[in-house]
Amino acid sequence: MNPTAAHKSAAGPKATRKDYVTAFGQAVTRFNSKDSGDKVLSLVPELLVADFESLRSELWLWDSASNSARLAHAAGVEGEKQRQNAVFGKGAIGKVLEARQSLVSKALNSFPGPGSDPEFASRTGLHTISAYPLIVRGELIGVLANYTKELPDPELLSWWQLYSEVCSVAVQEAISSAESRKTITQLSLLFEATRLLNSTLDLAELLELILKLARTELKADRGSVFLADHKTKELWSIVASGLEHEEIRIPVGRGVAGTVAQTGEIINVEDAYSLPYFDSSYDKKFGYTTRSLLCLPIRHFDGQVVGVIQLLNKCGSSKFTSDDVDFLNKLSGHMAMALEKARLHREIVEKQRLEKEMALARNIQRSLLPEAPPVVPGYELAVLNEPCFEVGGDYYDFLNLGPQTLLLVIADVEGKGVSSALIMSNLQATLRALVMHLHSLEVLALSLNEMIYNDTKSEKYLSIFLGLVDTRRGGLHYINAGHVPPILINGETGAYKLLEEGGTVVGLFPHTEYNRGSATLAPGDVLVCCTDGILEAMNAKEDEYGNERLAECVARHRTKPAQAIVDAVQAEVNEFSRSGTHIDDKVLMIVKVVKAGLLEAASTKKIN
Repeated sequence: MNPTAAHKSAAGPKATRKDYVTAFGQAVTRFNSKDSGDKVLSLVPELLVADFESLRSELWLWDSASNSARLAHAAGVEGEKQRQNAVFGKGAIGKVLEARQSLVSKALNSFPGPGSDPEFASRTGLHTISAYPLIVRGELIGVLANYTKELPDPELLSWWQLYSEVCSVAVQEAISSAESRKTITQLSLLFEATRLLNSTLDLAELLELILKLARTELKADRGSVFLADHKTKELWSIVASGLEHEEIRIPVGRGVAGTVAQTGEIINVEDAYSLPYFDSSYDKKFGYTTRSLLCLPIRHFDGQVVGVIQLLNKCGSSKFTSDDVDFLNKLSGHMAMALEKARLHREIVEKQRLEKEMALARNIQRSLLPEAPPVVPGYELAVLNEPCFEVGGDYYDFLNLGPQTLLLVIADVEGKGVSSALIMSNLQATLRALVMHLHSLEVLALSLNEMIYNDTKSEKYLSIFLGLVDTRRGGLHYINAGHVPPILINGETGAYKLLEEGGTVVGLFPHTEYNRGSATLAPGDVLVCCTDGILEAMNAKEDEYGNERLAECVARHRTKPAQAIVDAVQAEVNEFSRSGTHIDDKVLMIVKVVKAGLLEAASTKKIN
């Protein structure tokens, strides 16, 4: 019996034998046409089915990076593969990749294991495979596989072998052509993406734009863009497509995005749940199922990680490709630069807003403080006020409670900035309201404490000195509520004592009681009230200026007018702390007792 006749029905019954010579010539012509690379690649299996009696034909392309081949195109009998990738050395296609030799008329049942060739044969009825490695100048390009129900005849096998040899060159040229076009297309996309990224300085809009570009080009179902906050060691996001807009904060090192931010490595997996650090709580919260996942660091051109982009569930594929990763890597530096510009712009806008608020708060605060000390017969008063920030936390005031009674107030609110200024405003309003109805220092201090405590709930507190001066008799009654002790300098000897009687700070504890102290103000005496910015001023050795230096300075200059004493203390403190680093608000109040008779005599002498 003619062996050719014995195999005549191998691929199925035919009414007449095909003209393989003509079909082969037409195939070569098509491969050399001006068709696109992708069109040529799809033609390879289509012509085998149409003209060379293959019931199913597949073109597998080799990927050296993953050490596997992917199914690029197929024609003929429908039969979905369980795996779209052929693993090196596994299954029929994997064996051809490993051996680099043809596999002719082999039964699929002889290749158990990954790829499930026997299961594919049972499902499609295609039991025989002939597969050919596509090799050009020693480089593996891929595998061409033909499937039949029965053994194909030798003549057909010889044409398949010849066809595969021609296809090796055609496939390589098509791949090169497709890669060239892909490179041009990708460069065009990168140019357009860069143009778009530089079209806005609004950070939220930019994050939306980055995510839209990435999802559109990579065909991802969902995604998020996270910014790196290196100060707090957190990632934060105000963009989450497919989810409600809400700020998300993730510690660096936690979850997929946190791991990428910490290691700087790319994560690209088919099954997100295979990652031990994948957080499935978001899936549960939003009724979503994450499958494929690509998470990539956004790096500045200097290598610093400034953010992370995470994409979920590639549409139409089980995994994001190496081309996807390459595109994002090329875009990464441009994204980082755009994010950095947007971040700096946001900081500038925020700084300008804060400066306006601070200027307003500064004006309000200045309106709370006396423009100048009052004129009190027999006394000289002078004040220094130096806030270390635009808005300070130190407060002072002079309240006339009668023709011969003056209330001196100096306070230091805990903290700095606007919040402390608000407490200061509250203190002034409360104090002025209370002194109209209360005539006891103890009750005044207790009432202040209760009102400030109820307003702040111990979150803010203040130290305060209340000094009630009887300007006619030279008596002083005071309460020191946790404030730095004022110093009373003896005008004759220069000796000093600290005014410490009182109690704890105001606003920290409820129901606090205060004790009143007293002193006598004689002509020539100098009362020095200040905040801790004066006493805690430090030199380069971190020594504090302190009570003793302040008392000695005032004592040396006690014969001078009050303003001259303030100027002398300010000059000495500035010189002492010139090389120091401690910065704080400074308030200094000088009250000097003078002899009215001598002042009147001096005035009369000048007139005469």
